[in-house]
Amino acid sequence: MAEVVQEFTTDIPRWSPHVRPISQDAATPLQQKSLEVTPSNGPISDYVLVLAHDPETLIHRNPLFNEIMSGSEGGLRRADRELGAVGASEENRCIFCTAVHSKRYIELTDQAEVIENIFEDESSAVLPPREQALFDYSVALAATPPQVNKTHVNALREVGLTDLEIIDLTLAASVFCWANRLMETLGEPLVRSEG
Repeated sequence: MAEVVQEFTTDIPRWSPHVRPISQDAATPLQQKSLEVTPSNGPISDYVLVLAHDPETLIHRNPLFNEIMSGSEGGLRRADRELGAVGASEENRCIFCTAVHSKRYIELTDQAEVIENIFEDESSAVLPPREQALFDYSVALAATPPQVNKTHVNALREVGLTDLEIIDLTLAASVFCWANRLMETLGEPLVRSEG
């Protein structure tokens, strides 16, 4: 039996569903349509195949997710959105999402030390000012109930974020609050077997 990953890592675990994924060969026309767009336009994963049990939602969920994370001209940088995903996912203890988005953040920024600090100190991590403001906001937004207040917004403005960028960060962290809860409820992160 594979071991459940308990610690934050940039080694992306294998997500193992508790609910049987749909079979693409037996998918209904609506399920097939809901699989046309995938998160980050990547391959169809077991996670997406589990969500395809509800194609009416999935058909809207993936395009929305992609728009939030890739953004539009004039909005928040992709790396900052990834850090927002890391903050929310770390607070929610979603090992899988934290791994995926930590790895993407490092690929985009070459700032492995930011992620190392987050893994070591979690929500108490001390980061450079811009990253600190982004991370603290995302962590506060992910708390239940949310702890975001005017101090968090002012900290984002002090490091130069515009209102549009603050909205983009809010959307990125929020979509991961949703995604984390789905992933953690519907499956678990397992150590990838070698070979």
